[in-house]
Amino acid sequence: MASEKNSKPNFFQQLFKGPRGGLILSLTLIAVGILVSVRECSSPLAHNGYEFVRGRGDTINVAIDYSPMSIYRYGDTLGGFNYEMMKEMASMYGYKVKFYPVASVQEALTDLEKGKYDVVISDIPVTASQRDNFRFTEPVYLDKQVLISRDTTLRSQLDLAGKPVWVVAGSPAAERLENLSREIGDEIPLRQDSLHSAEQLFMLTALGEVPRAVVNEGLARRLAKEYPDVDISTPVSFTQFQSWVVNKNRKALADTLDAQMRRFKTTEQYSELVKRYLGDADEVSVPDSVSVE
Repeated sequence: MASEKNSKPNFFQQLFKGPRGGLILSLTLIAVGILVSVRECSSPLAHNGYEFVRGRGDTINVAIDYSPMSIYRYGDTLGGFNYEMMKEMASMYGYKVKFYPVASVQEALTDLEKGKYDVVISDIPVTASQRDNFRFTEPVYLDKQVLISRDTTLRSQLDLAGKPVWVVAGSPAAERLENLSREIGDEIPLRQDSLHSAEQLFMLTALGEVPRAVVNEGLARRLAKEYPDVDISTPVSFTQFQSWVVNKNRKALADTLDAQMRRFKTTEQYSELVKRYLGDADEVSVPDSVSVE
């Protein structure tokens, strides 16, 4: 083991070394670009450097996760199913939205409970355990969790016995894998990654840095077009409602968003979003309303 300070690479040398480092650097630059773009399309911040300045008045403060289904940068344009839907709704119903890109959904949910944000948008399925702490909106779209891997010997959930699986720390995928371990009667070692997003886990799997992971199918399908060696055919969960999350104490806001979503899902704008982002999915119909209490 090298002990001399001069011979040990510094943090940035280690972080950006090799293929994995190139991936992290590229994603970091993309995230910075999104941050700049969001600042330009949201209410202006009080300082040149990025810091949280809560929007005032009727502005809805939205924490949004970086992913193709939430917010993503395509060339010089911002996209993402959730981002575009919220923007379309704000335009249709005449209110302001201020977006805050977040690296950790778990931290964003904690800040939501504290009142820092009004809404958290991410690839979050409606689960019983999460309902105890948060109010879920009307379903936005349908999705499910799938296994991603380059291992051609994995053909079913039973093949996961004894094989470590990576998930984003604190994500519903962790709870699902724990339940799946009990269902198959064997341990599935869980690796909760607090440093990478679901998109980054996919790319690390594509590079062989991570042997297998679980992410949402919508995200996996979009990224698999660029990485055909990654298999995404093994489902880990049933189809689930994907919703936005609101502080439980903001009942009026949640009720308003629900009513607006129900109307918006009857429009051509929503149909176009579904076609563009989920058009090759099995479930492309508008999800029915469900009880969110």
